[in-house]
Amino acid sequence: MKSSFRALLSPILKLFESGEGPYNYKKSHRTILNVVGCLFILLSLVTVAGGLASSLMGAIIPFLVFFLGGLLCLVIGTLGTDRAVAKIWGTK
Repeated sequence: MKSSFRALLSPILKLFESGEGPYNYKKSHRTILNVVGCLFILLSLVTVAGGLASSLMGAIIPFLVFFLGGLLCLVIGTLGTDRAVAKIWGTK
């Protein structure tokens, strides 16, 4: 199952898994990345609920930004290699 998701999302994963040389990876980085991804998705759902309740279509832009950011964090955190997680954190 994981390999099929990795194949499906390989264009995104390749951006973050590319590179050579040493990198600094800690297991806590992956955990925090997954938590931040969940929080971003929760924030996007709250944003869209508030936008629907107030009938404002302007809520779609923050929804998309937070949802896509959260989705990216979850994809890298769950399917990415250690190098991809280190690259998201900006550690080398």
